[in-house]
Amino acid sequence: MTETASRPTLEAVAARAGVSRATASRVVNGGDGVREPLVERVRQAVEELGYVPNQAARSLVTRRHDAVAVVIAEPETRVFADPFFALQLRGISKELTAHDSQLVLLLTEGRDDHSRVGRYLAGGHVDGALVFSLHLDDPLPGLVQRAGVPTVFGGRPGWSEGTRDAVYVDSDNRGGARAAVRHLVDLGRTRIAHITGPLDQTSAADRLDGFREVAPDADPRLIAESDFTPAGGERAMRELLDRRPDLDAVFAANDLAASGALRVLRERGRGVPSDVAVVGFDDMLAVAEQTDPPLTTVRQSIEEMGRLMARLLLGGGVDAASSVVLPTTLVRRASA
Repeated sequence: MTETASRPTLEAVAARAGVSRATASRVVNGGDGVREPLVERVRQAVEELGYVPNQAARSLVTRRHDAVAVVIAEPETRVFADPFFALQLRGISKELTAHDSQLVLLLTEGRDDHSRVGRYLAGGHVDGALVFSLHLDDPLPGLVQRAGVPTVFGGRPGWSEGTRDAVYVDSDNRGGARAAVRHLVDLGRTRIAHITGPLDQTSAADRLDGFREVAPDADPRLIAESDFTPAGGERAMRELLDRRPDLDAVFAANDLAASGALRVLRERGRGVPSDVAVVGFDDMLAVAEQTDPPLTTVRQSIEEMGRLMARLLLGGGVDAASSVVLPTTLVRRASA
């Protein structure tokens, strides 16, 4: 006899308890409307027979799948190369595991991927969605809203459709940027440059706003847009040095861009921090502690952001939940 054939069935539980299959099903799958004596008999039969509910059948009754979609609006080459995503996914995974729920990872690289994700979410395969790394005019929020699944966003999704009442978890990007630039000012630096992130993302736009709040009269030539990557940081740093060779400080919108900036400064013979002080944003230890010199940066709780996103979603009260903005802190190392 095979293992499948020998597995106790719901019919066997019902027969042992002396109840109908429908009654046994309601008890096993957490339904209500069953008298307590019958509930106890079914539970005893389950224990005696060693019955394990069929998960597919259980989801039909409870409308729960014990799975959550994690949707990242980036191509896989970016996601698997950037430790930011690994930290956020680790936080999400820990919280989902604690709730016995599975993570379904969905990445988007083009319009076809958006349609695929929308169809998957609308198909009722998951209990909710965690969506982050949104860009300007990204259709994902609208697709998620039309799919009708509970959703928590990573980062403030203020520029996309369908997000007016969205629940999100973010860091104090503007306040962290202010702290970084004030630190450079306190060091006596007067020609402070800023390497931005992609300005079609609210985190990068908020950090640029924070920079401008402390340095409202900064020369526009001291601002260069980048893309949160080391190569982007290198390109932006070369551009800044060509425009303003006399700059004496750089605030980069993330640690990876800062690492690229440090390489270019070294190539150009600029001492850090003697000639140019450098501050990043993230405090990803795999980056910030490994740069030469180690990077002064703004710490945001990346893993905790992921954990809180999952916790808000699994708490079941997304419709009534308030968004969360986590504080940031400046971590001083040798670069500034």
